Amino acid sequence: MSSDPTTADDSPFRAESSVRDQERQFVLPLVVHIEKAAPPARTDALETAARAVLTILSDERSLGEGEWAQAMRDWQDARIRKVVRRARGAEWRRAEALPGITVTGRSAEVRVFPPVPLDGWPKDLARLQVSGTDLDDPAPPAPADPAVPVLWLNPELDMSAGKTMAQTGHGAQLAWWELSEKERGAWRDAGFALSVRTADPAHWRELTASERPLVRDAGFTEIAPGLTVAVEGHDRVGALPERAPDSAG
Repeated sequence: MSSDPTTADDSPFRAESSVRDQERQFVLPLVVHIEKAAPPARTDALETAARAVLTILSDERSLGEGEWAQAMRDWQDARIRKVVRRARGAEWRRAEALPGITVTGRSAEVRVFPPVPLDGWPKDLARLQVSGTDLDDPAPPAPADPAVPVLWLNPELDMSAGKTMAQTGHGAQLAWWELSEKERGAWRDAGFALSVRTADPAHWRELTASERPLVRDAGFTEIAPGLTVAVEGHDRVGALPERAPDSAG
């Protein structure tokens, strides 16, 4: 698949329909842990969701003859849809009992699950709410780390945290597709270090005029079809220092 969904006919983010849209569609579920008394910071949740997508892409169960491999292939062969839902209390505990991977950030927990048919969600995930994922940063985030890949958000869009988490997951996946196996291993060993920040308008124009991977949302929810994320610096992963990822099966 092409890494530039703004131009490729086979883009998983295209707005128009294609022949393969007639086949059964799959979605990658992500669940963010949001307790009323202690919600995660927005930027940390966005970065954790992106790392969760990378974590399942690289997991041995998703590769070769692994138990999730066929579902991952079916999902990546079509539109790479992602849906983020929220859970707290007993809902979160039930979600954690299902096969998947929990990835933790500084304040966020996101559990990613192997792809499921669009019309075949497990009941303990289907009952979770998509709405109500609005999150805030308690303080403005620090400048993006210049040593790691950066997922830049379109400054002209106003998306819920859940929608934005799906978009950062898309951006991380495009970056992953750009890398060699050696570079993927280096990024994995570095704990999938990355930053998510909102670009200023001038920088956004520069990013979208470049050859960098760009996410164009198909416009199914919240926003009209258009650019949402620009990936910068995915080529820096080979120089990242090794560290353990914050994740658990």
